[in-house]
Amino acid sequence: MADQTDAEVGEQDFQDILDATRDFVRTVVMPRELEIANDNRVPDDIRDETKKMGLFGYAIPQEWGGLGLTLVQDVELAMELGYTTLALRSMFGTNNGIAGQVLVGFGTDEQKARWLEGIASGDVVASFALTEPGAGSNPAGLRTKAVRDGDDWVITGRKQYITNAPTANLFITFARTRPADTDGPGIAVFLVPADADGVEIGAKDAKMGQEGAWTSDVNFDGVRVGHDTLIGGAEDIGYRAAMTSLARGRIHIAALSVGTAQRALDEAVAYAATATQGGTPIGSFQLVQAMIADMQTGVMAGRALVRDAARMWVSGEDRRIAPSTAKLFCTEMVGKVADLAVQVHGGAGYMRDVPVERIYRDVRLLRLYEGTSEIQRLIIGGGLVKAAQRAR
Repeated sequence: MADQTDAEVGEQDFQDILDATRDFVRTVVMPRELEIANDNRVPDDIRDETKKMGLFGYAIPQEWGGLGLTLVQDVELAMELGYTTLALRSMFGTNNGIAGQVLVGFGTDEQKARWLEGIASGDVVASFALTEPGAGSNPAGLRTKAVRDGDDWVITGRKQYITNAPTANLFITFARTRPADTDGPGIAVFLVPADADGVEIGAKDAKMGQEGAWTSDVNFDGVRVGHDTLIGGAEDIGYRAAMTSLARGRIHIAALSVGTAQRALDEAVAYAATATQGGTPIGSFQLVQAMIADMQTGVMAGRALVRDAARMWVSGEDRRIAPSTAKLFCTEMVGKVADLAVQVHGGAGYMRDVPVERIYRDVRLLRLYEGTSEIQRLIIGGGLVKAAQRAR
């Protein structure tokens, strides 16, 4: 099974996209990282430029107005986006990732025609409404309910920590239509417009890091939607859609982690080469060099793992173990690299206007969303044992 965005972008065209993104990140966004953090918002001019560049739809197929990047190309782009504040990528991440890919992979032709062009252009912000109190990394614990009422569905429940909810136009909403049984988990996915009666958006969450990347609660109070909003036109598509979208997203998050780790490493090396202790550059000290060596090793290993996992996803060789392996290693790796980068900076690394301080806080979330590290370990370990048992 090939990736939904099968190679539509040629090598030279993709290199042009990559070069333009790298230039944009380093010359436009990086100089304004403090502004974004202090204001807790990405400026409108930066948002408008990302729309013009096609970044709101880079992973949406070209037939729907996107750039049509495959996951192999996606991870290269993600490593560039990870080099600056993660709020930039978060702004259009759900359109390309866990929300948009549900529509791309599981929507009906009519649903794709209704929404995908707007998602690709950035005129529509799609949000992935899965997480709720008591149901985070494991969707099986879902409590939001959808009850059939004639030709409609009525949705009631509360979602939590929903990325881009304050600016969303569309919620890809997961709800239980019946208790899990032998026919399936009883979880369906609905396309719920943000302006539908009964949709209530909570206040923006105050988070440890990732200022400018907005999340909030979303309440569904008897929200009535038509049967044509049911993704794929079938109730039991929901759970599979969630698992597939999350697995693909895990490789993307792993790549993002590599990009951020590279930035932390570069900041640490630059500081070690110029900052002095007793008149000697601290980079001359062997213990500082040892920290830098560990950082470099982690970054290189993560980059190779991400590229391999993306290749196996696109080929269909492995869409379960490899994504979890990449996310587990890379998100844990970037946490260690960020910690070492602060250590290399010493007291300066604890100051709010120094990039590694922001990075240290920002990357902590990467080990939590789209499946915690603990969930990834269960998927990897359980999957390998089950495969061995089947082979006996």
